[in-house]
Amino acid sequence: MSILEKSSASRRQLLQAGAAGLAVLAAPTIVRAQAAPKLRIGFWPVAAGLPFFAAVDRGYFKEAGLDVEPLKFAGAQQVMEGMLAGRCDGSANGVGSANLAIGEIAQPGFFKIFCTNPSNAKFVLDEFIVPKDSPVKTVAELAGKKVASGPGIQNVTLCKTMLERAGAKGAVVSELPIGQHVAALVAGQVDACYTLEPTGTVGRMNGTTRVIEAGVVAKYILGDPMAPWHGGAASLTTEFIKKNPEIAKKYIAAYARGVELVRTKPDDARQHMKGYTAIEGKLTAEVPLASYMLYNEFKPSDVTYFQKFYDLFTEKGIFEKKVLVDGLLYKA
Repeated sequence: MSILEKSSASRRQLLQAGAAGLAVLAAPTIVRAQAAPKLRIGFWPVAAGLPFFAAVDRGYFKEAGLDVEPLKFAGAQQVMEGMLAGRCDGSANGVGSANLAIGEIAQPGFFKIFCTNPSNAKFVLDEFIVPKDSPVKTVAELAGKKVASGPGIQNVTLCKTMLERAGAKGAVVSELPIGQHVAALVAGQVDACYTLEPTGTVGRMNGTTRVIEAGVVAKYILGDPMAPWHGGAASLTTEFIKKNPEIAKKYIAAYARGVELVRTKPDDARQHMKGYTAIEGKLTAEVPLASYMLYNEFKPSDVTYFQKFYDLFTEKGIFEKKVLVDGLLYKA
């Protein structure tokens, strides 16, 4: 090979090596631009998760440039455990606020709430139901009866406390998945259930059960049937917010669009319960909808009622220490 040919070959090798080096240097930038972190959001298949379901189906998250993965869990406690374990980055509305607080006690600074789904006698979520032909007409008349509660420490603690405060002495409470409540009443396995919608609507529509009282947490726990019970909450882990503050803001803004849809066009929004819950067909138009409150809409009275709810779990020994609501609310 001539000196000229050797020189040309060396130049080609140098250019190839340089191009390869540039590609390596450029690769991280390309990857960073394309691989925005995925938000894995745990949800419980109840009607209260509607704003999240709507935001997914309507493409609100995609329009914000977000990759959101809905993760279905059997109960609120499992969502909290998934967040603690790093399997999901937040919760949708409907996940029990007290369940989340237990995670906060286990790992201080664990999460931030940016939206709740307050319910009461008007915005119905919680209720006691009995078989259609049961002679029971009030919660007090459940004294000595077998009462099923939804699963998890939040549901069971609330059920037992409400029965006590209503004067239903000697009632025996057992946990039962909410989807089995109507069937258990029909089969005579239990006399009543503390349950969440759409259970009461399902039983009413198929002619097997009836509601004896709704909005019971507001009445028996908060002391006012119209008080806001912040029983469920949409949240993000503090770790995700710290690592991805701008993405967190975009996610919350897109989620707020789902809330606005439910508020302004509830009949239009209802269709998005299908696929995420057992609610479909005629039931879609009948099931009551919860109210929603974003972090920047909280008034002092709302924080006070929320705190009263949390304080019950401290009084009952469920929380090892007092959990302050104000410290858990998201701050933009």
